[in-house]
This record gives sequence, C-alpha cells and structure tokens, in this order.
Amino acid sequence: MKAIVITKAGGPEVLQLQEVEDPKIKDDEVLIRIAATALNRADTLQRQGRYPPPKGDSEIPGLECSGTIEAVGNNVRRWKLGDQVCALVGGGGYAEKVGVPAGQVLPVPPGVSLQDAASFPEVACTVWSTVFMMSHLSKGETFLIHGGSSGIGTFAIQLAKSQGIKVFITAGSEEKLASCKDLGADVCINYKTEDFVARVKEETGGKGVDFILDNIGASYFQRNLDSLNHDGRLFIIGFMGGTVTEVNLTSLLAKRLTVQAAGLRNRDPENKALIMSEVEKHVWPAIAAGNIKPVVYKSLPLAEAAEAHRIMESSKHIGKIILLAQ
Repeated sequence: MKAIVITKAGGPEVLQLQEVEDPKIKDDEVLIRIAATALNRADTLQRQGRYPPPKGDSEIPGLECSGTIEAVGNNVRRWKLGDQVCALVGGGGYAEKVGVPAGQVLPVPPGVSLQDAASFPEVACTVWSTVFMMSHLSKGETFLIHGGSSGIGTFAIQLAKSQGIKVFITAGSEEKLASCKDLGADVCINYKTEDFVARVKEETGGKGVDFILDNIGASYFQRNLDSLNHDGRLFIIGFMGGTVTEVNLTSLLAKRLTVQAAGLRNRDPENKALIMSEVEKHVWPAIAAGNIKPVVYKSLPLAEAAEAHRIMESSKHIGKIILLAQ
C-alpha cells in the first residue's frame, strides 16, 4: 500500500509518499481501507521528532481516519466487511489501509459523508473525555475555549451549545471570530487586540467562567486561573505556549480551583474503547440531529501531506484539514 513516511525529523518536506507493507491485524482488530484522514497538531510534532508514537503503534502519522472495513479479526463480532466507519488510531492514518482495535471504531454518523467523518474521532473523543467525562461540564455553566477556530474548538463550540452551555472563545482574526460566532459561540474574544481575562470578567460580572479548555499551556496558565470562577476547572490539552511557567498558587486555594491535563494518544485500548462508547452514546445523536456539523477547511490528496502541514502550521485554517486516500 501507499503511505506517508516521515523520512527524517524536520519540516513538511520530509513527508514522502512511499510503498510500504500492508498492516497485519490481530484477532481483536479490523482492517480499514482508508477513505480519508484528518490532521492534528500532534502530527506536526511527530514530524519534528518531538512526539513519537506509543510503543506498538504505527510510525506512520495520522491519529484518525474514515473508510470501509476490509477484514476483521477472529474475535471481532460487531463489524463486518463493507461497513463504513471512522476510527481513532495511535498512528497509521496517513495511508491507504490501517489496522485498528475494534473498540476504537464507530459507524459513520448519519448525514455525514464518508470523507468528512474522518474529521470527528480525535476531536469528539478529546472534547467528550476531557470536558464532560472528566470535568463534568453541565447545562447552565460557562465555558472558555482557547483556539476556538481550531478543529477542537469548532467541535467543542457546537457540542457545548447542544448541551445548553454558554461558550466563550479566543481566536486571532476577525474572520475566525465570525466563524466561531456562526457556530454558536456567545462571546468571541480577539486575543491579539483584547485582554481575554478582562473581557471574561466583564462578561461574567466579575465572576469568571466555570471551565477552560486550553491548548496553550505555560504562557496562559496564570491568566487562565485569573479567568476562573469559584470552583472553576482548567483543563490543559496542549503546550503551544510552552511547558514551564511560574504561578501564584494563592488563587487555587482561594477559589477552590481544579487543574487537570490529559492526552488521548497514549491511553490504553480499553480506555479509548470506553471513550468511543461514550461518544457514540452522547455525541453521535447530536450529530445525527444536525446540532454538530463537520467543519472542514480544505481537503487535499494524501500525496500533498506536506502542503497540508504547511497550512496547519500557518494557523490560517478554520476547522479541520483532511487528506483523501481514495
């Protein structure tokens, strides 16, 4: 099969389409002929040599895909040949085929094309597991999403609004703010021209928001704490602003704040299967009802993976970038 290979650590140009061996599946896995995969920031870090795949997972980049089941392992009962599915993978998405544990596979949501379904697994599992399963965000609360125009952000806006939550976002251009507003965001803050802490306080009568989903890390840490209400929760899912910072712990104690962090890729298959089950139960119905739609910025052929990475690293995109394997 053809796949994108990281020929060495470096810039987008190190991504090359090459012939590689087909995956061999285990008894509890399925083989998917990939229709599409979607980019994630983790892919760019892996390309740079900063985020290797978990032990046992494919060295080929790509953390999610959609496609058609081509083979099933001996212990697999739910899936059959020809099923159209999307999947969460530890690696291997930038290819024509991938082997996936059966518990990390879901049917393509009703009303969504096979190609666009590739945009859902990583964002759906990340947002549902962190925001709702671990942090218990609930109807009537307030929610700040940093990077509201990202793949995670555009999905989180829609999911939160479907749950009756007031959504605040930050983004860096008027075009991105407008897109977030169209998706349902209630308060849109340009982080380049506004102080998001001051704006949050202004919009909440000085209280702050109940929950923040943050992909920035160190450079936003203190400001995030300052933006939270009493009993507020901060959840960190990325470190685009660094990993080391100095913090005043007083507000943690005074406001009874909770700080958590988690990734998705390094979880074991059992935990990923649990998250996928919860996503199918709680998120797929919202997609079927039309409350959540795929937000795809651009679709490119698999061979143009390098260009897709350049687009992602320019941060001009809104939503997801997709690579088409077929």
